[in-house]
Amino acid sequence: LVPAVMTSSPQWAGRSGIDKPKLSDFRLPEMLDLQLPLTTEHHVKTADLSDRRIVVFATHGLIPGDLDGLNQPALALSAPGIDKSGEDGLLTVSEILGLRLNADWVVLSACNTASGEGAGAEAISGLGRAFFYAGARSLLVTGWPVETSSARQLTTAIFLRQKEWGLSGSEALRRARLELADTGVYTLPDGRVAFSYAHPLFWAPFFIVGDGGIGGRNET
Repeated sequence: LVPAVMTSSPQWAGRSGIDKPKLSDFRLPEMLDLQLPLTTEHHVKTADLSDRRIVVFATHGLIPGDLDGLNQPALALSAPGIDKSGEDGLLTVSEILGLRLNADWVVLSACNTASGEGAGAEAISGLGRAFFYAGARSLLVTGWPVETSSARQLTTAIFLRQKEWGLSGSEALRRARLELADTGVYTLPDGRVAFSYAHPLFWAPFFIVGDGGIGGRNET
């Protein structure tokens, strides 16, 4: 999974701004007026995200102990060898708290983004809580490691349903889960279907925290 951070403008409409080939495996629908991805920790921390309605992190989520010396949850962005700013490539909870967001959605399409900081911790802690403090009104997070292709399909379906049908976030997620379970498949490069996404392993880890009614106009 190539680390990427993508944002959308308040209009939620227009052509995709993502055109780098290495990011072609994670494209959100063209209804999002996506800006070019911010792939380094320095870019995320210095960019003005206050007017972005949707912020998408498509990368790996880490919890304490995943790396030596890591004592708080973090998102893995570009490696220090790529980011020449001197950052360590990990966007930690303490650094997320320093962001200034005004987002309807922050999507954490990563591994373990809803995990607690230790045994017995409440389910939504660490990364999720930090984004709320930073200004997010709703989070789409995962409870366990996710498979890249199914995560892309489900996330894309949620925003398509909101755009086309005026659904709330929670209803769009419900329908996207059903769609992935019923029709989602992993396709090999030669076009053959390897397996389906019917198992809950693929569609169950995603859930909404916060205002699940965001975007809702028509629930019929």
